[in-house]
Amino acid sequence: MGKLIIINGSPRAPKSNSKIYSEIFINKYKGEVDYFNITKTNNNQIINKLVENNYQHLLFVFPLYADALPVGLLNFLKELETNNIENKPTISIMINCGFFETKQNDIAIKIMKMFAKRNNYNIGSILRIASGEATPYFKFFKFLLTRKIKKFAKSLRTTKYVNLEYTMPISKKMFLKASTKYWIKYGERNKINQNEMSTMKIEGN
Repeated sequence: MGKLIIINGSPRAPKSNSKIYSEIFINKYKGEVDYFNITKTNNNQIINKLVENNYQHLLFVFPLYADALPVGLLNFLKELETNNIENKPTISIMINCGFFETKQNDIAIKIMKMFAKRNNYNIGSILRIASGEATPYFKFFKFLLTRKIKKFAKSLRTTKYVNLEYTMPISKKMFLKASTKYWIKYGERNKINQNEMSTMKIEGN
């Protein structure tokens, strides 16, 4: 099975969907797992853990940010690049985004693959999650994603690596209608109307 470390790269890791997905993975993996949230101050702690332990798997779990990686994860990768880990674990990726299409995650995946290639890490399994912001809050959709994460966890446990995708099994039109309604209500709670949310101007007068 192999010892595994999960690194959550979400900027709001303790309250993130990435944490929810990590917890589902840990439950389905059923092996020895160490879990860390990336912060501004613990990069060296995590890297020391990687150096000291002979992990077989390194699983990065993170959200898509501006079509790329969260800055905290980028900074961690820079630190990791300067450290020579003798026994390099296989890197697997579980990325989630709020878009309907899983392909929105592809640029971030390419960045991770480039990092792995430059630093002589092998890539294992990849799970691209779309509509990831809403999925945990709907019982049926969470059930479907949990089944996908179970397959993902099994692939790491057996080292039979796979590429998997998940998005809500609804039409794009329905997704856009529901997400628009959600954001309008969210704006109202914060005293922001739809016109204000639609503008490209983000600074106040």
